[in-house]
Amino acid sequence: MTEIKNSIQEQGDPMASIRLPEFRRLMMGRFLFIMALRMMGTLVGWWLYELTNDPLAMGLVGLAEAVPAISMALYSGHIIDLSDKRKLLIKGVLGYLSCAIVLLILSYSYQHGSLKLVTVAGIYTVIFFTGLIRSFTGPSFSAILAQVVPRALLANATTWNQGTWLTASVSGHATAGFLIAGFQTTGTLAVVCTFIGIGLLFISRLSPKPPVSIAVNQRTWDSVLDGIRFVVHTKEVLGALTLDLFAVLFGGAVAMVPVFAKDILKVGPIGFGWLNAAADIGAICVVLLLALFPMRKEQGRKLFFAVGGFGVCIIVFAVSKIFWLSFVALLLSGILDGVSMVVRGTILQLKTPDKMRGRVMSVNSMFINSSNEIGQFESGVAAKLMGLVPSVVFGGCMTLLVVFSTWVKSPSLRKMEY
Repeated sequence: MTEIKNSIQEQGDPMASIRLPEFRRLMMGRFLFIMALRMMGTLVGWWLYELTNDPLAMGLVGLAEAVPAISMALYSGHIIDLSDKRKLLIKGVLGYLSCAIVLLILSYSYQHGSLKLVTVAGIYTVIFFTGLIRSFTGPSFSAILAQVVPRALLANATTWNQGTWLTASVSGHATAGFLIAGFQTTGTLAVVCTFIGIGLLFISRLSPKPPVSIAVNQRTWDSVLDGIRFVVHTKEVLGALTLDLFAVLFGGAVAMVPVFAKDILKVGPIGFGWLNAAADIGAICVVLLLALFPMRKEQGRKLFFAVGGFGVCIIVFAVSKIFWLSFVALLLSGILDGVSMVVRGTILQLKTPDKMRGRVMSVNSMFINSSNEIGQFESGVAAKLMGLVPSVVFGGCMTLLVVFSTWVKSPSLRKMEY
C-alpha cells in the first residue's frame, strides 16, 4: 500500500493526500475548528473596540493570548512527543469549546446591562486560557500530520494543510462580519460553539496516534533542550523562522484593521469582515495554486522576495484612504505571505525527525505566537504612541529592513532549495 502511495506522489498527483480518508477527516476537523476560532478572534476585536473605543485594547488581546502560549510552548512540545496526539487534540478542542461558551455567557450578560469593565475583564481572562490551550493544540495539529500520511506524501499534505487552515481563516473572518451584522455578538458566539463541536466529532474519528518513541529516562528539561538545539543547528529552519518572526512582528497590520475600517475607511461590520479576510483570500489562492503547481527550485530566494513584497503592501495599506485599494493591498500581502507559509511549513515537515515533531513544532509555535500575538500588542502600543497611520508605515519599513539584513547574513537560506 505504501508503495502505491509513493508511486502516486512520484507521478506528481496534486490530490495524493486528499485521497486518504483519515487525512480528509483531519482536514475537516481542522477546517471547522480554525474557522470557529477565526470567527471568535474577529468578533473579539470588534467587540472590544465597541466596548472601549481604544486601539490599545485590541493590542492587549494579542498579549493576553501570547504570554501563556509562549510560556508553555516548550513544555507542551515535550508532552506532545510523549502523548497520543489524537487524545491531546480532543482535550484541547474541548477546552476551546468551554472558553467559547464562557464568552457566550458574557455576551448575553453584557446585552442585559452588566458593567462594561466586568465584560472586558472576562474577555481578557478567557483569551488568556485560550493561549494556554493553544500551546498544545497548534503544535499537535502539525505533529500529527506525519502519522496520518506517509513521508512520501508529506510535502503534498503540508501544502493542503496550509490551504485548509487558510480557507478556514478566510471563511471565519468573512462569515464573522456577516454574523455580527445579522445576529450580534451572542448569535455569532452560538455559531462558533456549534462549529467547534462539529470539528471535535471529526477529530474524534481519527485512529489513536501514540508517541513514536519515549525516552523514559530523559529529564523534561533535557528533552526540551533537544528541540531547541535541533532548530538552532538546522540553519535553514532557524533562518526561515527568524525572518518570519521579525517581518510579521513589525509588519502585521491585521490587529489595526478594525480601527482602519471604522475611523478611516468608514465601513461597517461587513466591510470590516472583508478587510479582515483579504489577506487570507490572497494566501489561500496562492497556496492552492502551489498545491497544484509546486515550486521546484530557488525556494529560499522566493521566500525573501515574498516577505519584502509583504512589507511594501503593508505600507500601501497604511496610507490608503480608499476601500478597494486597502483591500487589494491586503489581498496581495496575503498572496506573498502564503508563499512564505508554504516554504516554511515544508522545510519544517521534511527536516524534522518523527520523534521530535512535538518539540520542534512547539518551538515553531513560539515564533508564530511571538510574531502574531506579540506583533498585535506591538501594533496597539505603536498606534497609541505614534498615531495609527505612521505606526503601520513604520512597521512596513521595518519589515523591509529585516529582509535586507537577513539576505546579507543568511546566504544558506537565500540559496536554499528542496
